[in-house]
Amino acid sequence: MSLPGKVMRDGLLEKRSSGLLQLWKKKRCVLTEEGLRLHNCKGGGGGGGGGDAPSSAWSSKAKELRFERIDTVDCVEYKRGLVYFTVVMATGKEIDFRCPQDGTAWNAEIALALVRYKNLQAVQTGRNRHLSTAHLGSTGEDEEL
Repeated sequence: MSLPGKVMRDGLLEKRSSGLLQLWKKKRCVLTEEGLRLHNCKGGGGGGGGGDAPSSAWSSKAKELRFERIDTVDCVEYKRGLVYFTVVMATGKEIDFRCPQDGTAWNAEIALALVRYKNLQAVQTGRNRHLSTAHLGSTGEDEEL
């Protein structure tokens, strides 16, 4: 059940845990055309640079946030060189993330990919609706003859 599609970005992001302490945990994130895949760090705590370079110290098990289940990316705040943002799921669940402010921030790339995905879905839905009404129209005409 891995997210198919072209990899648009691969790198580090921090996710706030949902536990009582709400600790920030480093994740290797892979953004694709279908959603966001989050890999845990095997070493726990993962010290070091915070760059976007993928590492072999990440687990193969991943949590997937599919765009079909994401409503929006919002609540952007800039503080001490970090960008804080929230991914809001269709269920209403909110997942908090942060990343370095330098370069193109993850929140912008995730939001753009989400908009692109939803636009493609809307176009496909429109095409399907158009095709089904066109088919029904031609079927109705044939029956009248």
